[in-house]
Amino acid sequence: MSAQSPLVWTDDGLPRSRLYGDVYFSSQDGLAESRAVFLQGCGLPQAWSGRTRFTVAELGFGTGLNILALLDLWRGAAPAGGHLHIFSVEAHPITAGEAARALAAWPELADIAQVLTHAWPGQARGFHRVDLPAFNATLDLAVMEAEPALRAWSGQADAWFLDGFSPALNPQMWREELLALVAQRSAPGARAATFTVAGAVRRGLQAAGFAIDKRPGHGRKRERLEARLPGEMQEATPARQVAVIGAGIAGASAARALRMFGCEPLLIEADGLGAGASGNPSALVTPRLDAGLGPVAELAAQAFGRATALFATIPAAVIARGVLQLAAGERDPDRFATIAGSDLFEPGAVGVLSANQTLERLGEPAPIALDLATALVVEPAIALDAWAGPVLRASVARLEAREDGWALLDAAGDLVAQVQAVILAAGQASVDLRPDLPLRPVRGQASWTDGVAGAPAAAWGGYVLPTRAGLLFGATHDRDDTSLEVRAADHARNLASLSDALPGLAARITRAPLQGRAAVRATTPDRLPLAGPVAGAPGLFALTGFGSRGFSLAPLLAEHVAALALDAPSPLPAHLAALVDPDRFRARAAKRGRNSVSEPAQP
Repeated sequence: MSAQSPLVWTDDGLPRSRLYGDVYFSSQDGLAESRAVFLQGCGLPQAWSGRTRFTVAELGFGTGLNILALLDLWRGAAPAGGHLHIFSVEAHPITAGEAARALAAWPELADIAQVLTHAWPGQARGFHRVDLPAFNATLDLAVMEAEPALRAWSGQADAWFLDGFSPALNPQMWREELLALVAQRSAPGARAATFTVAGAVRRGLQAAGFAIDKRPGHGRKRERLEARLPGEMQEATPARQVAVIGAGIAGASAARALRMFGCEPLLIEADGLGAGASGNPSALVTPRLDAGLGPVAELAAQAFGRATALFATIPAAVIARGVLQLAAGERDPDRFATIAGSDLFEPGAVGVLSANQTLERLGEPAPIALDLATALVVEPAIALDAWAGPVLRASVARLEAREDGWALLDAAGDLVAQVQAVILAAGQASVDLRPDLPLRPVRGQASWTDGVAGAPAAAWGGYVLPTRAGLLFGATHDRDDTSLEVRAADHARNLASLSDALPGLAARITRAPLQGRAAVRATTPDRLPLAGPVAGAPGLFALTGFGSRGFSLAPLLAEHVAALALDAPSPLPAHLAALVDPDRFRARAAKRGRNSVSEPAQP
């Protein structure tokens, strides 16, 4: 993405698109125009009366003015207990500072503008989720062109704000194919509104199935357009009871995500918060690095961005910021350059350091490094406590499908709980309740020592990171080993790995007493998590298989699974949701079988 801003400021202080030569909003009170064209044009607030969830989608996020007007209306006229979901598309995002300057024209809404710009989405390519709890609202912004954004979105809108730049200046935003996608991503009875009555727009909406009406325009514009799909608006969605089994980072993230949608989860854990693989004194929040920049890299980058944003809302949990990924092979310099130059991360989030710069940071000779400036070291106990909420201390030994949901039973067959949906977030132990999950155990032992400090977080295959009292390093990686015994031999292995990468630091702690902890990670054949519905078991979802990257991946993927459990829009684009679908291995095998061709018999 270009570092140059997509907007310029006119002499009278209005933002104008540098790319399309059009204004972002009317010079004759853009707020009044937004209210007249989009809010009134979509029949708001009457259309959301009595709804527990209402979804508004928008083409052209721009300065956020339409969303500002929408949030103002929602806070004054929202149905009791209602949640507003907003999906918007912007190929050329502006910064929070530029938005604040543009929205300052309406001081009467300064409080909303401050909330919106403080939580302003980033500029990296992909989907960005923003929580707006003060309004019981959620915003998903797709930073990309409109057509791939709509193809990737899984939601269904009840109302559409069609607010691209003028059809004469930006015809791509008004193509018939795009308007057909608008209809496909709409709920029955959905309404759409726009400022333009251009013939191509009218014909495109009609071809997509909308009935259209011209209405009096705002200001100097003589007419505007309202459109409606056939069908009746959906009834209020009944509340669902959801149980989450496991209170590590996956379960706590799921509890937080469900709560954001107004669902109070039942979080069940036999042994306490972080009793499994989430119980070390500190944890890394770093992305999986993939120089191919394909879907796996997109998933890693989006999850990393969401995780760092969410952990930043718990300042007490953040131990340190910034992690150095040290080069470990001759191909790493080229890989690092490719990753740092991609548009999958926020500007300034990733950079390459020379060997001399790495030396300055670490205080001893080291190879070049990828500087993950926004990566975090967090204290798991504080993060889990902030997100988990109440925990039911119980052991679930069996799940039983019933007509109205799921019964959770203990080893004696007694009922622990009965709910409509279950999220399995118990790491490797999830296979005890669902043996068909493709999980494999990998034992990892981490080592730490107190009283030694002064080293920034670094990774190289192994890692070293600060704790509150010293340093943690490791970790071992032993497949199919489920022992939780702390082994002196594994402390030695961890110390040898540290010595290979940072011998000066290793020498400082060689004689220090070591503490440690062993845990069993859950892994999958393709090293990607399981996050989605369990095939053949309606109302059962998996959120596991994170390996050693739970703190980086679980916050976003928990939001995805929570959305599926509650029939809400997911923050995950469809092609990334397919990457983590628990049924993907069976689906791939079936596809390979369909595509295979029998070889002719050989003489």
